[in-house]
Amino acid sequence: MFGLLGYTCLATILVVVVNSKNTSKHEARKLPDDLLFGASTASYQIEGAWNLDGKSESTWDRLSHHQPCVIHNCDTGDIAADSYHQYKRDVEMIRELGLDFYRFSLSWTRILPTSFPDQINEKGVQYYNNLINEMLKYNIQPMVTIYHFDLPQKLQDLGGWNNPHIVDWFTDYSRVVFELFGDRVKYWISFNEPREICAHSTLEPALSSSYSVSGYANYMCAKNLLVAHANVYHLYNNEFRKVQGGQVGITISSAWYEPESEKDIEAAEDIIQFEMGIYANPIFSESGDYPSIVKERIAAKSKEQGFPRSRLPQFTPEEVDLIKGSYDFFGLNHYTTYMVYRNESVYGHYSSPSFDDDIEVISYQDDSWDSGASLWMKRVPWGFYKLLTKIREDYNNPPVFITENGFSTRGGLIDDDRIKYYRTYIDAMLDAIEDGSDIRVYAAWSLMDNFEWVMGYSERFGLYEVDYESPERTRTPRKSAYVYKEMLRTRVLDYSYEPDMSLGMHFDDN
Repeated sequence: MFGLLGYTCLATILVVVVNSKNTSKHEARKLPDDLLFGASTASYQIEGAWNLDGKSESTWDRLSHHQPCVIHNCDTGDIAADSYHQYKRDVEMIRELGLDFYRFSLSWTRILPTSFPDQINEKGVQYYNNLINEMLKYNIQPMVTIYHFDLPQKLQDLGGWNNPHIVDWFTDYSRVVFELFGDRVKYWISFNEPREICAHSTLEPALSSSYSVSGYANYMCAKNLLVAHANVYHLYNNEFRKVQGGQVGITISSAWYEPESEKDIEAAEDIIQFEMGIYANPIFSESGDYPSIVKERIAAKSKEQGFPRSRLPQFTPEEVDLIKGSYDFFGLNHYTTYMVYRNESVYGHYSSPSFDDDIEVISYQDDSWDSGASLWMKRVPWGFYKLLTKIREDYNNPPVFITENGFSTRGGLIDDDRIKYYRTYIDAMLDAIEDGSDIRVYAAWSLMDNFEWVMGYSERFGLYEVDYESPERTRTPRKSAYVYKEMLRTRVLDYSYEPDMSLGMHFDDN
């Protein structure tokens, strides 16, 4: 990278310009009455009980046991927050916060230990029934993610998301969970973060089906995953919706990518299309296909590299029709923003062929932005606003469910940086709503501290701190939990509110 000081100055100018909608506000703002608030978790990250009561091995079980020190401090999710045994306390926390809903995921291997519907694990089913019923007892809506990274190891051994048969395997699994839980669950998410499933090979091999052949197998994964999502959407639509009355969507992750200068606008658009558009476009756009730049770039590079055809598998006309419009809402996970540029140095910067080489951009973050415990975590609320605006403009303003948004720390109960993050990002979301974005759901990541994938327990995202030294995995509300609770109780975003934590948490159930 050249001229870092110059980049910082340019970035500062850009921040002043794009942040104009959010600067010097910080006044109390009323929350829309119909905006639902909740918190999110995922099965492997909190449940523990990795081999109890009939559960079989997932990819993350295999990784943490066979390559343990790939994960920070050689941590595992074997016990995690022990939500398998502590689910009643989890629901108490949800009640304390006054949440409208709780988003959690199902463990495929806990429900189907063979990976297939020939054997349903009744003890695993009972765990999820207990959790769902405990929530509904207090009018808390369950929002269920069917797949959140923990693939059955048996299916990974068969090729995982690169095997086209996984479309049927995932559809069969989804049918089972609709039949088991659909009478009470009205919000379904097929996949959490397809980009991470298919493309984050260098960081998290257990998430990725394609870590050995980036730039080829990850595109195979993308196609299979999109067809699987559409299959499941139509399965629900045709066989379950009339009786169960629920909604089905997909959660796509995206940072915001800001061009470093006017000449980098195209570069920023390219990375957004490769990171988000490759999954969003086939579902939400009028074309029902991958973004044009993605198709053209991969085809051209494939030809240069000696491939007989594009490394991006094309959809058949029948698949385009199947995938297009297969949504009731656009699920979005968003955390941070990057600056983007493209110059001569990018050519040959990445190995070829690869996903990054196909994009041909370099991204970085401004050192002046507020940092979290995670290396990639910076507080840039104007990026959130711009991303929500782009989704509205590019995809005809779909209903948006913000299914993850949060900030990492190293621990401790006084988490003012997290509070600042939530307040400014919710503020940016309210700006987008005022501009016409159809945002219906906001979920904080996360309800409690959890196993943060390759970072183990070194990074903490929870509104509640988990004591991993305690056999009970004691949960204690952080300052941010009190602030979030008060915001939801009053339906007001108030920057001046300071909680009295000595009073403790209590239920506000009607």
